Amino acid sequence: MRRILFVMTALLPVWFAAAPVAAEPVHAIAMHGAPDLPADYRNFPYVNPEVKKGGAIRYGVVGTFDSLNPFNLKSIRTTARGIWDPAFGNLIYETLMVRSANEPFTLYGLLAESVEWDDDRSYIQFNLNPKARWSDGEPVTPDDVIFSFEILRDKGRTPFSKRLDAVKTMEKIGDHSVRFTFNEKADREYPLIIASSTPILPKHAIDAATFDQSTLKTPIGSGPYRIVTVAPGERIVYQRNPDYWGRDIPSKVGIDNYDRISVEYFLQENTLFEAFKKGVVDVYVEGSPTHWARGYDFPAVRSKAVSKETFRPQLPSGMLGFVFNTRRAIFSDANVRAGLSLAFDFEWANRNLFENAYTRTQSYWQNSPLSALAGPADERELKLLGDLKARIEHDLLDGTYHLPQTDGSGADRKVLRQAVELLRKAGYAIRNGRMSDAQGRPLTFEVMSQTPDQEKLAMTYQRTLRMIGVEMSIRTVDDAQYQARSSNYDYDMIIKSYPSSLSPGIEQVGRWGSASRNPPGSFNFAGTADPAIDRMITTMLSARGEEDFQASVRAYDRLLLSGHYMVPLYHIPDQWVAHWAYIDYPQTLPLYGYQLNTWWDKRAQ
Repeated sequence: MRRILFVMTALLPVWFAAAPVAAEPVHAIAMHGAPDLPADYRNFPYVNPEVKKGGAIRYGVVGTFDSLNPFNLKSIRTTARGIWDPAFGNLIYETLMVRSANEPFTLYGLLAESVEWDDDRSYIQFNLNPKARWSDGEPVTPDDVIFSFEILRDKGRTPFSKRLDAVKTMEKIGDHSVRFTFNEKADREYPLIIASSTPILPKHAIDAATFDQSTLKTPIGSGPYRIVTVAPGERIVYQRNPDYWGRDIPSKVGIDNYDRISVEYFLQENTLFEAFKKGVVDVYVEGSPTHWARGYDFPAVRSKAVSKETFRPQLPSGMLGFVFNTRRAIFSDANVRAGLSLAFDFEWANRNLFENAYTRTQSYWQNSPLSALAGPADERELKLLGDLKARIEHDLLDGTYHLPQTDGSGADRKVLRQAVELLRKAGYAIRNGRMSDAQGRPLTFEVMSQTPDQEKLAMTYQRTLRMIGVEMSIRTVDDAQYQARSSNYDYDMIIKSYPSSLSPGIEQVGRWGSASRNPPGSFNFAGTADPAIDRMITTMLSARGEEDFQASVRAYDRLLLSGHYMVPLYHIPDQWVAHWAYIDYPQTLPLYGYQLNTWWDKRAQ
């Protein structure tokens, strides 16, 4: 008898280990570590919880719009701003959880009041807030969540159409919950992407048959605003929904503070600025150091009716630059790309165009522990890279990498000789004054620009390239043509910005991964399709600890820099915003910088 009891007792731990362990619901989830705010938090630390809501804000943008559906391919770059908007806020559609701007990547409850997941992140369950309602009063249900992911898979654009690729099952649990169980394609970030980057749509108010078409039909959403005026290409106006279900939940306290929000459209940047000066637009986000220094000597600034604000977020630099379209045969050789990169004279441009306001960008995560510039590759990085070490340039591995500093003349012979030598390695030489290959074919290409400032920058680059026999033409196109050509990768070179965060993740697949090279409308402007890049992205997404994660991003940064997919330009650590003085903002600046959806109108009564 004792022996039988012993055997049964010995088997019990095995039986219990095989049984699933129920997870406790939590109010927030973090990519690494634990959320900063406790379950009983009342608001984010960077808002004014006592703000008097009301009044109005008028934003201005350059461009046009002809659709109110931002989730299909036809409307990818011609949808009205504000519906689904990282700058102005998601005014119409919401996500299951919302990201804190004061933490690298932490999510708090929105449509989902709590979540459940396991340590391996093999699944995540969203428990919807029973109070959540659509703007027509109907409840937000698990069926809406399931419908949203399915319609976006079937008729949405990238990346929304790919959200279910890593999902094994999606099932309704009870009356208020939805569980996603992941397959082998999922990584540790995927549950957070599901939670924060996918809009939840009303099943009862969406025509699935026409979802892939542009539309001006007023949408029904769960967000804090309703659309009241639509003038295609000119203006869209939002009015606060007085019955908004989420106005008192902690993640919405001190946010969405205006009764009325309008977005005014302009054909050119200078027209937008003139409208701001006249008070037609209330806020102007400045991107030009020269204009910031010289363009604000007008009566409203002198009388302090307009304020100039400088904010310094704790963010990596990101990367702005000329992007090589490697789908073009002329840019298939990394030596060509490296040589052409050296020909841009940053010191000349910074002095003559930008009053020495800029810092040269030399890393995708400059000014952060994620950057390759932080030092030589350590043992952890080298182990992660493995045989890819052979792909990394020596100076990037040993920590001595830097772009050459020119004499600022616009014709530094030493640097230009380095550029010519790299082009020689790719089979080019200067013949009869032109850089040509062995068959006599000249090295020529076109830069597609969108604005006068981009055109001016391209002309600077063009002038230096001519000195080594490279002919670069410039084509400045209107907004519609620019969007169409960039969506279909119809360009040789383009100027693009890649913002960086302290928690890079799945967006890197869309920018650099093989899967995003061919689908139209992706952000893989360089056309990369490299198993080595794919492998490093996977390594980054699979990292569990903070040290492993940082090491994986640094290794990834070294790999991208060694590929010379861009001609790096410059950055400024500050954010510049001018606004009319009746618009105010919280005094606490979050990690990610100013947040327009936390600002308010002091005239509100």
